[in-house]
Amino acid sequence: MAARSQVQDLQEAVFCSICLDYFNDPVILKCGHNFCRVCITQYCEDSQNSPSYSCPQCREAFQEGEFQPNRQLRNIVEIAKKFPDPKKNKACEKHGEFLKLFCEVDQTTICLVCRESSGHKEHSVVPIEEAAPDYKDQIQSHLESLKKERDEILTYKSSGENTSQELLKQLETERQKIVSEFQQLRQFLEEQEQLLLTQLEELIKEIEKRRDEYVAKLSEELSSFSSLISEMEQKCQQPASEFLQDIKGTLSRCKREKFQNPVAFSSDLKWRIWESSQNSAVLVTIVKKFKDSLSS
Repeated sequence: MAARSQVQDLQEAVFCSICLDYFNDPVILKCGHNFCRVCITQYCEDSQNSPSYSCPQCREAFQEGEFQPNRQLRNIVEIAKKFPDPKKNKACEKHGEFLKLFCEVDQTTICLVCRESSGHKEHSVVPIEEAAPDYKDQIQSHLESLKKERDEILTYKSSGENTSQELLKQLETERQKIVSEFQQLRQFLEEQEQLLLTQLEELIKEIEKRRDEYVAKLSEELSSFSSLISEMEQKCQQPASEFLQDIKGTLSRCKREKFQNPVAFSSDLKWRIWESSQNSAVLVTIVKKFKDSLSS
Protein backbone atom coordinates (compact mmCIF):
# COMPACT_ATOMS: atom_id res chain seq x y z
CA MET A 1 0.00 0.00 0.00
CA ALA A 2 2.91 2.33 0.85
CA ALA A 3 4.60 1.49 -2.46
CA ARG A 4 1.40 2.29 -4.35
CA SER A 5 1.06 5.56 -2.48
CA GLN A 6 4.62 6.55 -3.47
CA VAL A 7 3.96 5.69 -7.11
CA GLN A 8 0.76 7.71 -7.02
CA ASP A 9 2.62 10.65 -5.44
CA LEU A 10 5.22 10.45 -8.19
CA GLN A 11 2.55 10.39 -10.90
CA GLU A 12 0.70 13.32 -9.39
CA ALA A 13 3.97 15.28 -9.18
CA VAL A 14 4.48 15.06 -12.95
CA PHE A 15 1.01 16.43 -13.81
CA CYS A 16 0.67 19.95 -15.22
CA SER A 17 -1.59 22.11 -13.03
CA ILE A 18 -3.04 23.81 -16.10
CA CYS A 19 -4.03 20.87 -18.36
CA LEU A 20 -4.08 18.30 -15.50
CA ASP A 21 -2.20 15.78 -17.59
CA TYR A 22 1.43 14.52 -17.81
CA PHE A 23 3.89 17.32 -18.57
CA ASN A 24 4.49 17.71 -22.28
CA ASP A 25 7.84 19.43 -23.00
CA PRO A 26 7.98 20.81 -19.42
CA VAL A 27 9.48 24.25 -18.67
CA ILE A 28 10.35 25.73 -15.27
CA LEU A 29 9.75 29.29 -14.06
CA LYS A 30 12.17 31.16 -11.78
CA CYS A 31 9.76 30.48 -8.89
CA GLY A 32 10.39 26.73 -9.39
CA HIS A 33 6.98 25.70 -10.73
CA ASN A 34 6.73 23.63 -13.90
CA PHE A 35 4.23 23.70 -16.75
CA CYS A 36 3.82 22.33 -20.24
CA ARG A 37 5.43 24.72 -22.73
CA VAL A 38 2.18 24.93 -24.73
CA CYS A 39 0.10 25.51 -21.57
CA ILE A 40 2.23 28.35 -20.15
CA THR A 41 2.62 29.95 -23.60
CA GLN A 42 -1.15 29.96 -24.08
CA TYR A 43 -1.52 31.30 -20.54
CA CYS A 44 0.75 34.22 -21.39
CA GLU A 45 -1.14 34.92 -24.62
CA ASP A 46 -4.43 34.99 -22.74
CA SER A 47 -3.06 37.25 -19.99
CA GLN A 48 -4.05 40.92 -20.14
CA ASN A 49 -1.05 42.36 -18.16
CA SER A 50 1.61 41.53 -20.81
CA PRO A 51 4.68 41.72 -20.88
CA SER A 52 4.60 40.97 -17.11
CA TYR A 53 2.90 37.76 -15.97
CA SER A 54 2.24 35.94 -12.68
CA CYS A 55 2.77 32.24 -11.97
CA PRO A 56 -0.55 30.32 -12.19
CA GLN A 57 0.31 28.58 -8.91
CA CYS A 58 2.09 31.06 -6.63
CA ARG A 59 1.30 34.33 -8.50
CA GLU A 60 5.00 35.36 -8.51
CA ALA A 61 5.75 37.69 -11.39
CA PHE A 62 7.87 36.60 -14.35
CA GLN A 63 8.76 38.06 -17.73
CA GLU A 64 8.01 36.58 -21.10
CA GLY A 65 10.74 34.17 -22.15
CA GLU A 66 12.06 33.61 -18.61
CA PHE A 67 10.89 29.99 -18.41
CA GLN A 68 13.49 27.36 -19.30
CA PRO A 69 13.23 23.71 -20.48
CA ASN A 70 13.25 21.16 -17.63
CA ARG A 71 14.88 18.11 -19.19
CA GLN A 72 15.20 16.21 -15.91
CA LEU A 73 11.49 16.53 -15.28
CA ARG A 74 10.82 15.37 -18.81
CA ASN A 75 12.81 12.20 -18.11
CA ILE A 76 10.93 11.64 -14.88
CA VAL A 77 7.66 12.00 -16.77
CA GLU A 78 8.69 9.26 -19.19
CA ILE A 79 9.51 6.99 -16.23
CA ALA A 80 6.22 7.77 -14.46
CA LYS A 81 4.25 6.96 -17.58
CA LYS A 82 5.54 3.37 -17.38
CA PHE A 83 3.74 2.80 -14.09
CA PRO A 84 0.08 1.75 -14.16
CA ASP A 85 -2.19 4.74 -14.46
CA PRO A 86 -4.06 5.11 -11.14
CA LYS A 87 -6.99 6.50 -13.07
CA LYS A 88 -7.30 3.27 -15.06
CA ASN A 89 -6.35 0.65 -12.43
CA LYS A 90 -8.57 0.29 -9.42
CA ALA A 91 -7.01 -0.60 -6.07
CA CYS A 92 -8.02 -3.14 -3.46
CA GLU A 93 -10.06 -1.33 -0.84
CA LYS A 94 -8.61 -3.56 1.89
CA HIS A 95 -4.90 -3.60 0.97
CA GLY A 96 -4.49 -0.63 -1.37
CA GLU A 97 -2.76 -2.78 -4.00
CA PHE A 98 -3.73 -2.91 -7.69
CA LEU A 99 -6.33 -5.51 -8.58
CA LYS A 100 -4.34 -7.77 -10.91
CA LEU A 101 -5.89 -11.19 -10.23
CA PHE A 102 -9.29 -12.79 -10.68
CA CYS A 103 -10.74 -15.37 -8.27
CA GLU A 104 -12.68 -17.87 -10.37
CA VAL A 105 -14.51 -19.24 -7.32
CA ASP A 106 -15.80 -15.91 -6.00
CA GLN A 107 -15.76 -14.34 -9.48
CA THR A 108 -14.16 -11.16 -8.26
CA THR A 109 -10.94 -9.21 -8.83
CA ILE A 110 -8.33 -9.38 -6.05
CA CYS A 111 -4.82 -8.09 -5.33
CA LEU A 112 -1.66 -10.10 -4.61
CA VAL A 113 -2.15 -9.76 -0.87
CA CYS A 114 -5.71 -11.07 -1.14
CA ARG A 115 -4.32 -14.07 -3.05
CA GLU A 116 -2.36 -15.20 -0.01
CA SER A 117 -5.22 -14.60 2.43
CA SER A 118 -7.31 -17.44 3.86
CA GLY A 119 -10.31 -16.32 1.87
CA HIS A 120 -8.69 -16.96 -1.54
CA LYS A 121 -5.62 -19.14 -0.83
CA GLU A 122 -7.36 -22.38 -1.80
CA HIS A 123 -9.23 -20.85 -4.73
CA SER A 124 -8.36 -21.02 -8.39
CA VAL A 125 -6.87 -17.62 -9.33
CA VAL A 126 -5.73 -16.33 -12.72
CA PRO A 127 -4.49 -12.95 -13.99
CA ILE A 128 -7.30 -10.65 -14.95
CA GLU A 129 -5.95 -10.50 -18.52
CA GLU A 130 -6.51 -14.28 -18.82
CA ALA A 131 -9.92 -14.28 -17.13
CA ALA A 132 -11.36 -11.39 -19.11
CA PRO A 133 -11.56 -13.10 -22.56
CA ASP A 134 -13.59 -16.05 -21.25
CA TYR A 135 -16.04 -13.79 -19.49
CA LYS A 136 -16.15 -11.52 -22.51
CA ASP A 137 -17.16 -14.56 -24.55
CA GLN A 138 -19.90 -15.34 -22.02
CA ILE A 139 -21.07 -11.75 -22.05
CA GLN A 140 -20.93 -11.73 -25.83
CA SER A 141 -23.09 -14.88 -25.89
CA HIS A 142 -25.60 -13.25 -23.55
CA LEU A 143 -25.37 -10.09 -25.61
CA GLU A 144 -26.28 -11.97 -28.78
CA SER A 145 -29.22 -13.56 -26.98
CA LEU A 146 -30.35 -10.20 -25.64
CA LYS A 147 -30.03 -8.61 -29.06
CA LYS A 148 -32.06 -11.46 -30.53
CA GLU A 149 -34.78 -10.97 -27.93
CA ARG A 150 -34.65 -7.23 -28.50
CA ASP A 151 -35.11 -7.81 -32.24
CA GLU A 152 -38.06 -10.10 -31.48
CA ILE A 153 -39.59 -7.42 -29.29
CA LEU A 154 -39.05 -4.89 -32.07
CA THR A 155 -40.76 -7.30 -34.46
CA TYR A 156 -43.67 -7.70 -32.05
CA LYS A 157 -43.83 -3.93 -31.66
CA SER A 158 -43.86 -3.40 -35.41
CA SER A 159 -46.43 -6.15 -35.88
CA GLY A 160 -48.59 -4.67 -33.12
CA GLU A 161 -48.39 -1.22 -34.65
CA ASN A 162 -49.25 -2.59 -38.09
CA THR A 163 -52.16 -4.58 -36.66
CA SER A 164 -53.42 -1.54 -34.80
CA GLN A 165 -53.24 0.50 -38.01
CA GLU A 166 -55.23 -2.14 -39.86
CA LEU A 167 -57.81 -2.30 -37.07
CA LEU A 168 -58.05 1.48 -36.95
CA LYS A 169 -58.46 1.51 -40.73
CA GLN A 170 -61.28 -1.03 -40.47
CA LEU A 171 -62.95 1.00 -37.73
CA GLU A 172 -62.62 4.17 -39.79
CA THR A 173 -64.33 2.37 -42.67
CA GLU A 174 -67.08 1.27 -40.29
CA ARG A 175 -67.40 4.82 -38.96
CA GLN A 176 -67.81 6.20 -42.46
CA LYS A 177 -70.31 3.46 -43.24
CA ILE A 178 -72.36 4.28 -40.13
CA VAL A 179 -72.30 8.00 -40.92
CA SER A 180 -73.36 7.32 -44.50
CA GLU A 181 -76.14 4.91 -43.49
CA PHE A 182 -77.53 7.30 -40.91
CA GLN A 183 -77.42 10.15 -43.40
CA GLN A 184 -79.39 8.03 -45.85
CA LEU A 185 -81.71 6.95 -43.04
CA ARG A 186 -82.30 10.54 -41.99
CA GLN A 187 -83.00 11.52 -45.58
CA PHE A 188 -85.38 8.59 -46.00
CA LEU A 189 -87.16 9.34 -42.72
CA GLU A 190 -87.47 13.00 -43.64
CA GLU A 191 -88.95 12.02 -47.01
CA GLN A 192 -91.38 9.58 -45.37
CA GLU A 193 -92.28 12.14 -42.74
CA GLN A 194 -92.98 14.72 -45.41
CA LEU A 195 -95.02 12.17 -47.37
CA LEU A 196 -97.16 11.23 -44.36
CA LEU A 197 -97.59 14.84 -43.32
CA THR A 198 -98.59 15.75 -46.88
CA GLN A 199 -101.17 12.98 -46.88
CA LEU A 200 -102.52 14.20 -43.56
CA GLU A 201 -102.60 17.77 -44.83
CA GLU A 202 -104.56 16.63 -47.88
CA LEU A 203 -107.02 14.77 -45.65
CA ILE A 204 -107.39 17.82 -43.41
CA LYS A 205 -108.10 20.03 -46.43
CA GLU A 206 -110.54 17.46 -47.81
CA ILE A 207 -112.39 17.27 -44.48
CA GLU A 208 -112.53 21.05 -44.21
CA LYS A 209 -113.82 21.30 -47.79
CA ARG A 210 -116.49 18.63 -47.17
CA ARG A 211 -117.42 20.33 -43.92
CA ASP A 212 -117.78 23.72 -45.59
CA GLU A 213 -119.88 22.22 -48.39
CA TYR A 214 -122.07 20.38 -45.88
CA VAL A 215 -122.54 23.43 -43.70
CA ALA A 216 -123.30 25.59 -46.77
CA LYS A 217 -125.88 23.07 -47.94
CA LEU A 218 -127.57 22.95 -44.54
CA SER A 219 -127.42 26.72 -44.24
CA GLU A 220 -129.15 27.03 -47.62
CA GLU A 221 -131.88 24.62 -46.55
CA LEU A 222 -132.30 26.38 -43.22
CA SER A 223 -132.69 29.69 -45.01
CA SER A 224 -135.30 28.19 -47.32
CA PHE A 225 -137.21 26.66 -44.44
CA SER A 226 -137.00 29.85 -42.39
CA SER A 227 -138.43 31.90 -45.31
CA LEU A 228 -141.25 29.45 -45.85
CA ILE A 229 -142.11 29.34 -42.15
CA SER A 230 -142.10 33.13 -42.00
CA GLU A 231 -144.37 33.28 -45.07
CA MET A 232 -146.79 30.74 -43.59
CA GLU A 233 -146.90 32.57 -40.27
CA GLN A 234 -147.71 35.82 -42.02
CA LYS A 235 -150.32 34.06 -44.19
CA CYS A 236 -152.10 32.72 -41.16
CA GLN A 237 -152.45 36.25 -39.74
CA GLN A 238 -154.18 37.64 -42.87
CA PRO A 239 -157.98 38.24 -43.06
CA ALA A 240 -159.96 35.42 -44.63
CA SER A 241 -160.33 37.21 -47.96
CA GLU A 242 -156.59 37.66 -48.33
CA PHE A 243 -155.72 34.35 -46.72
CA LEU A 244 -157.66 32.36 -49.33
CA GLN A 245 -156.08 34.12 -52.24
CA ASP A 246 -153.64 31.73 -54.00
CA ILE A 247 -154.24 29.22 -51.26
CA LYS A 248 -153.55 26.43 -53.73
CA GLY A 249 -150.01 27.72 -54.32
CA THR A 250 -149.49 28.25 -50.64
CA LEU A 251 -150.47 24.66 -49.84
CA SER A 252 -148.27 23.45 -52.67
CA ARG A 253 -145.26 25.22 -51.15
CA CYS A 254 -146.02 23.78 -47.73
CA LYS A 255 -146.01 20.29 -49.18
CA ARG A 256 -142.37 20.48 -50.35
CA GLU A 257 -140.30 17.30 -50.14
CA LYS A 258 -138.86 16.32 -46.78
CA PHE A 259 -135.31 17.44 -46.32
CA GLN A 260 -132.82 14.65 -46.94
CA ASN A 261 -129.63 15.00 -44.89
CA PRO A 262 -126.73 14.97 -47.37
CA VAL A 263 -123.68 12.77 -46.75
CA ALA A 264 -121.11 15.03 -45.10
CA PHE A 265 -118.14 12.65 -45.23
CA SER A 266 -118.01 9.80 -47.70
CA SER A 267 -116.96 6.28 -46.75
CA ASP A 268 -114.00 6.67 -49.09
CA LEU A 269 -112.77 9.64 -47.05
CA LYS A 270 -113.27 7.77 -43.78
CA TRP A 271 -111.37 4.82 -45.27
CA ARG A 272 -108.44 7.10 -46.12
CA ILE A 273 -108.47 8.47 -42.55
CA TRP A 274 -108.46 4.92 -41.20
CA GLU A 275 -105.51 4.03 -43.44
CA SER A 276 -103.61 7.07 -42.15
CA SER A 277 -104.27 5.99 -38.57
CA GLN A 278 -103.04 2.48 -39.36
CA ASN A 279 -99.89 3.88 -40.95
CA SER A 280 -99.19 5.87 -37.78
CA ALA A 281 -99.64 2.75 -35.64
CA VAL A 282 -97.30 0.77 -37.91
CA LEU A 283 -94.78 3.63 -37.77
CA VAL A 284 -94.80 3.57 -33.95
CA THR A 285 -94.17 -0.19 -33.96
CA ILE A 286 -91.37 0.05 -36.53
CA VAL A 287 -89.63 2.91 -34.69
CA LYS A 288 -89.82 1.02 -31.38
CA LYS A 289 -88.31 -2.13 -32.94
CA PHE A 290 -85.62 -0.04 -34.63
CA LYS A 291 -84.70 1.65 -31.34
CA ASP A 292 -84.61 -1.71 -29.53
CA SER A 293 -82.35 -3.16 -32.26
CA LEU A 294 -79.91 -0.28 -32.08
CA SER A 295 -79.86 -0.32 -28.28
CA SER A 296 -79.02 -4.02 -28.19
